[in-house]
Amino acid sequence: MKKIVLIGPVYPYKGGIAHYTSLMYRALAKKFDVELISYKMQYPKFLFKKEQRDYRNDMFKVEGAQFLIHTANPLNIIGVARKIRQCRPDLVIMQWWHPYFAPCYWILETALGKKIKKMFVCHNVFPHERFPMDKLLTKLVLKKADFFLVHAKSDGEDLLTIKPDAQFRHNPHPTYNAFQVHGLNKEQARQMLSYNIDEKLLLFFGFVRDYKGLKYLIQAMPILKQKIEGIRLMIVGAFGKDKDDYLELIKRCGVQDCIEVIDGYTPDNEVEKYFAACDLVVLPYESATQSGIVQIAYGFDKPVIVTNVGGLPDVVTDNQTGYVVEPQNPEKIADAVIRYFQHHMETEFVENVRKEAYRFSWDRMTEKVEELLADE
Repeated sequence: MKKIVLIGPVYPYKGGIAHYTSLMYRALAKKFDVELISYKMQYPKFLFKKEQRDYRNDMFKVEGAQFLIHTANPLNIIGVARKIRQCRPDLVIMQWWHPYFAPCYWILETALGKKIKKMFVCHNVFPHERFPMDKLLTKLVLKKADFFLVHAKSDGEDLLTIKPDAQFRHNPHPTYNAFQVHGLNKEQARQMLSYNIDEKLLLFFGFVRDYKGLKYLIQAMPILKQKIEGIRLMIVGAFGKDKDDYLELIKRCGVQDCIEVIDGYTPDNEVEKYFAACDLVVLPYESATQSGIVQIAYGFDKPVIVTNVGGLPDVVTDNQTGYVVEPQNPEKIADAVIRYFQHHMETEFVENVRKEAYRFSWDRMTEKVEELLADE
């Protein structure tokens, strides 16, 4: 059995990459001998002031995970590389999503040496919010790797701009189906959240960042309020300093009565009620590579509305598992919502989401890793 060392954040770290690393470990462990190494310090506090860990629910906990890497300590990183070399792995897999990790991973790759094969899972090749030197830092690290797994075609194209000979596989982001803790149906979830079963419920979920285009969804709500009786929007996620701007926009649009804002990080064991309760999940992003939110929605058999940016159209089949609309356009978002409810598309779309299960399975992702190892 081949040995893999998997590196990335994992419980108790918060967020989608931590969830991903846990589920990837579970999938790979079915076919490989896998050792999981995480961080003992992920981000310094002056860069990430919010709490980085959440101990309230351990559903993504990986027994035996080792918290070894201090991302800002070169001597520590060299020591971890020495420990990995002693394991003699066939492959080291690292999660890549932001150039902050470039110095850490460059040191790690260099200390591992050329004999050990290295692979990056690129959640996005370049960061969502670009900054000077991000491409240089990314190239510095990724050019030293042997293999890559990307979840969006656009990321494959970006990768080739910095490593033209990159060996990679494109595989859609697998489904997050581990959030179904209680098996809630729509009626039960709505009772918990005090919504009526006949309301038309939309969900925007996740960290609120400018590039996610929430303002366009809010601007669509006056149209929807006029056209669809009982329309409601749940905004569930942690805001930054601009929360007041969004609240002011809601007030200006006159839709305070049909939007509920649930501010703050959602513990893993509370995710289920929001997705189980909603009819549609909406991602009105201005830019994107891929999104774990779509895959959480699919894990609950929920159709989605996304914008035609980055890798989102790769995972949403227009008019089958949801709608793909023009970005930065409240009218197009409203049109898609209206079509869904007026044409009673729920049964058909839900069935289509279920048919896509294998394409978004973790087993398929594991097969891509096997293919890359076989090609060496």
